[in-house]
Amino acid sequence: MAASGPVPALFPDVTMALLSFALRRLAVSLPSLLLILIGVFALLQLAPGDTVDALLAQMGGGDPVQIQQLRTFYGLDAPAAVQLGRYLWRLVQFDLGFSAIYGKPVAAVIAERLSVTLLLMVASLWFAAVGGVVLGIIAARKVHRWQDAVISTVGLLFYATPAFWLGLMGVVVFAIKLGWLPAGGFEEIGSGKTGLLRALDITHHLVLPTLTLGLIFLSIYLRIMRASMLEVSTLDFVRTARAKGVPDGAIVTRHILRNALLPLVTLVGLHAGTMLGGAVVVESVFTLPGLGRLAYESVIQRDLNTLLGIVFISAVLVIAVNFVVDLLYARLDPRIRVKGH
Repeated sequence: MAASGPVPALFPDVTMALLSFALRRLAVSLPSLLLILIGVFALLQLAPGDTVDALLAQMGGGDPVQIQQLRTFYGLDAPAAVQLGRYLWRLVQFDLGFSAIYGKPVAAVIAERLSVTLLLMVASLWFAAVGGVVLGIIAARKVHRWQDAVISTVGLLFYATPAFWLGLMGVVVFAIKLGWLPAGGFEEIGSGKTGLLRALDITHHLVLPTLTLGLIFLSIYLRIMRASMLEVSTLDFVRTARAKGVPDGAIVTRHILRNALLPLVTLVGLHAGTMLGGAVVVESVFTLPGLGRLAYESVIQRDLNTLLGIVFISAVLVIAVNFVVDLLYARLDPRIRVKGH
């Protein structure tokens, strides 16, 4: 009982270390987020046309007075620096602005699409990570055998295949020829399904998009996992465990796997942003109403506020994912302490 006294004193130290770590990450992330927004804003200013031009194209034209009134109403008559300053000030107040094209606040437009993209990303990332780990372990355990050759070759084929072609071939084979899966959409329109039936319907529609987006990353993860497993298996502590008579399965799970996961965890964090970019192609191929497709539509229609809102939300998501990855990395490697970073 006497030994239990000092234990509670550890919790404030751990809490303060985590809080300090979070604040440092936030301090580093905010300038990066600001630079991203400024860069995207500058690129859009260089592009021909603006929101008013897109509106006039939809209306079939307009007189000069009406055009000037629209530019004044949306603040497009001000210099670019003033427009950027106004946008950043609204952002500080958690206001993403108003979408002229969609006729509603940007936050509402993004909220309608965000869940689709998040669901697609989480499903694809989970499929790629779990599949990559399992196949990488099998390839490493059967190195230089036919299993290793088959897994590595198939992985290389998927890595070299463009996402749009993979998606289109999936539609041709599994939707058109076999009729097993839907060719597109997020759910069956007008079905009136709710609860579990709706969840199953959405899952059915997301199978092809998830495979299309996830297979490319799975091919990367299995190669990284294979190489990492082979490298860790040659280290001294693994040879020591074998010399002590530790069962082979325990060596793989307790010693090799935990250390081999470290490069993969880092890569998953880095690929969070890449997946958002890949979602543009996948959502366009499968007509999914997500952020990727919304970003494409916003670029075409020169909807500056919506596009900047998408960039802001995407950057925040990537920062959050990398924050979680840093914590997971510290959990997997006992040599790393949050206090030391």
